[in-house]
Amino acid sequence: MTATAAPTSRLAALAGRVDRFRHWTRAVLIANLVGQIGIIGTGGAVRLTGSGLGCSTWPNCEPGQFTPQFHEATSLHPYIEFGNRTLTGVLGIIAVLVAIAVCTDLKRSASYRLLGLVPIVGVLMQALIGGVVVLLHLHPGWVSLHFGVSGALVAASLYLLHRSGEGDNVPTLVVGPRVRALAWTLAGLTAVVVVLGVLTTGAGPHSGDAEVGYRIAVDPALLTRWHAVAVWAFLAVLVAYLVSVRGGPAPVRRAALILLVITLAQGLIGYVQYFTDLPELLVGLHMIGAAVLIAGTTRVVLTTRVR
Repeated sequence: MTATAAPTSRLAALAGRVDRFRHWTRAVLIANLVGQIGIIGTGGAVRLTGSGLGCSTWPNCEPGQFTPQFHEATSLHPYIEFGNRTLTGVLGIIAVLVAIAVCTDLKRSASYRLLGLVPIVGVLMQALIGGVVVLLHLHPGWVSLHFGVSGALVAASLYLLHRSGEGDNVPTLVVGPRVRALAWTLAGLTAVVVVLGVLTTGAGPHSGDAEVGYRIAVDPALLTRWHAVAVWAFLAVLVAYLVSVRGGPAPVRRAALILLVITLAQGLIGYVQYFTDLPELLVGLHMIGAAVLIAGTTRVVLTTRVR
């Protein structure tokens, strides 16, 4: 047996053992997507409660202590921060299951199987970025990067879930070039909306530090206006997209309508939180909504073609 044949043989043997559980693949991929969205919520809780330094070091919570230690002066901050770290561990376990389920599926293409490594690589990256955030005392640039990578992982997780239900042939468009261009415009505007939203939060009172607010030195009112303009531009393109696909395939129309509901809900939360002085609960819901918006837009783009 050659050196290259040995790893292939071991992968085939592993695939044979995993095949009896192959029907769990979709459930694992859904759990991964839900977890990637959920960790944005717990990360938001850390930020909104000023618990980013609830654990003073990394990977331990305190020097020589992996978990928070209860005593009379203990606040909730260490437990909120440690809870977010614990969910990262859960996501790591799910990511390993994703890798096993997807990478061993020898009936699928190599490009699909390689996608199975994305969640575990992403979780490792996020753990390292989270450590840097703590060690740099919540540097706003790294905090923003932390959210940005989470958003990218949500999109990648939705893509992986979608691809699991497709074949491996070359993609074929089910819409015209104009509709396809509108879908990609929505994707680009989603990135703009999310980035401006992250910067707006960092420039406002919920920047992540209980003692120092407004950590990004930009006028939050100005950023809020630019964020609102981007959202309205996104909504205008989405309406144009809905009009363009009104006679199109059902999956395309359904994905667009779901995205419209998500967008309207996000807009409502955004305006209510703005006019009620940014209550933490609504800001947290808005952060989760941003993750759902990313997933919804990704789905819209993917339904414009089939394999």
